[in-house]
Amino acid sequence: MDTWKFYDITHKKHLVCNPTSETKLVHLVRLLDLPKGAGVVDIACGKGEFLFRLAEEYEVRGLGVDISPYCIEDCKKKAAGRLSKPNINFTQMDGAGFTPEQPENLHLAACIGASWVFKDHNETLKTLKSWVVPGGLVVSGEPFWLHDPSQEYLDASGSQREDFGTHADNVKVGEKHGLQLVYTIVSDKNDWDQYEGLQWLAADEYARQNPNDPDITELMNRVASNKNIYLKWGRDTVRMGHLYFQT
Repeated sequence: MDTWKFYDITHKKHLVCNPTSETKLVHLVRLLDLPKGAGVVDIACGKGEFLFRLAEEYEVRGLGVDISPYCIEDCKKKAAGRLSKPNINFTQMDGAGFTPEQPENLHLAACIGASWVFKDHNETLKTLKSWVVPGGLVVSGEPFWLHDPSQEYLDASGSQREDFGTHADNVKVGEKHGLQLVYTIVSDKNDWDQYEGLQWLAADEYARQNPNDPDITELMNRVASNKNIYLKWGRDTVRMGHLYFQT
């Protein structure tokens, strides 16, 4: 089954493709206090909600980058009916291949919940920092272990212990690159339950509405496996922290 088709189906009901709430998103956007017309980029932008909120709050000039053709199509459709000014663009590409027109030229660079684009959290922060002006903002979202994960969980999920550290470890990575943490907010169980549960709901709905899709069996098997892993281990083992750094 095509990877991006899978994620399109399972994230059909999500406003934000990360374990956070709309209330937290609104709160964090308002805290950024960007200058009007600020230049921003969001790597792995998903459905573009972060960029849309920034455009509505600050009239930013922005670019959303995502490798999924489904996400970019959704973003472009949403932009046509939502933006009063055509100041946000979206492009389909591997975010690792993106470079701004000029280094240290953006007011904000973000990659939330997708540090795999740049290999890891360290490379993500290093790269994003190189794009923003002095005093600009780097926004990331990185998972972290609540406690040492069980070997059963690692085996079932295909994860490695070294994939993540603690929340404090994630902050120290930024500090190593000369970034100052100015704010952070962490997902809770409700955020994760909503993020995971909406996937189960969307997959079930799709399967009932599209019984002849040849990918249904694989879709539902993967969702069932992910559900079991989350409920048995992940719900009490991993969280995600949104990190707002200033250069």
